[in-house]
Amino acid sequence: MKKEQDSNVTEFVLLGLSSSWELQLFLFLLFLFFYIAIVLGNLLIVVTVQVHAHLLQSPMYYFLGHLSFIDLCLSCVTVPKMLGDFLQQIKSISFSGCLTQIYFLHFLGASEMFLLTVMAYDRYVAISNPLRYLTVMNPQLCLWLVLACWCGGFIHSIMQIILVIQLPFCGPNELDNFYCDVPQVIKLACMDTYVVEVLMIANSGLLSLVCFLVLLFSYAIILITLRTHFRQGQNKVLSTCASHLTVVSLIFMPCVFIYLRPFCSFSVDKIFSMFYTVITPMLNPLIYTLRNADMKTAMKKLRIKPCGIPLPC
Repeated sequence: MKKEQDSNVTEFVLLGLSSSWELQLFLFLLFLFFYIAIVLGNLLIVVTVQVHAHLLQSPMYYFLGHLSFIDLCLSCVTVPKMLGDFLQQIKSISFSGCLTQIYFLHFLGASEMFLLTVMAYDRYVAISNPLRYLTVMNPQLCLWLVLACWCGGFIHSIMQIILVIQLPFCGPNELDNFYCDVPQVIKLACMDTYVVEVLMIANSGLLSLVCFLVLLFSYAIILITLRTHFRQGQNKVLSTCASHLTVVSLIFMPCVFIYLRPFCSFSVDKIFSMFYTVITPMLNPLIYTLRNADMKTAMKKLRIKPCGIPLPC
């Protein structure tokens, strides 16, 4: 109630990626292709892991299934709205819709960051202590780690919403982005937001930076362990670590750039935003499966019915 009394803004106008109608039609087709690839690719991984018991019992693939599910949901937070806006002259979103988008964006984004950190720990245990790997990374521990990732994302997102919802909005309502996010929304508040900005940076920026540094440190230890103790199977493990590091870089570097600085606008902000909302969810299935023989074999088996009759192509 207090929010409605203090604010005259009931909706925000999204400036989007372009004001050119011709370019917007091209972007609509391009991002529609991206979205279809995101849905099909991540859904295929989720189904593959769930159908094959040996993959579901493997900690790495268990976490991979959850990562694909998060990417699938994360793309649904921003891309469908963006596709609809490409076909409209006025791109608007209600205040409640904006808060909802912020909530799910940070909930899923933070959960993915925590999950990637857990996946790095999983690889560390597998390489440093291979004989006790399945004993340490038992199903109960994997379940609790995943639940901790979801709970961490929930707490992070709730903190974002609490800080934003108390701000008064009584003037401009144009957001220079293709979706609602905290930095752009805070700039529109008709009050001194210095303290809120500092809290946001401490929350989102430091979260991204700390997780990123922990991941880099973990993979550095893994590479050192490989070099000093193991010779056989190095190529397979290095390939897995390289794919993980690629995903980590595509997610964390844009987040650190956007959230770990004062909330001022740069022309490249939209490009960096596309990396962790569109590009990374689309590339994850390719990065994790193209060089993974187990996943490719399991996916091929999906084309065979239980009775053994191949499905038509």
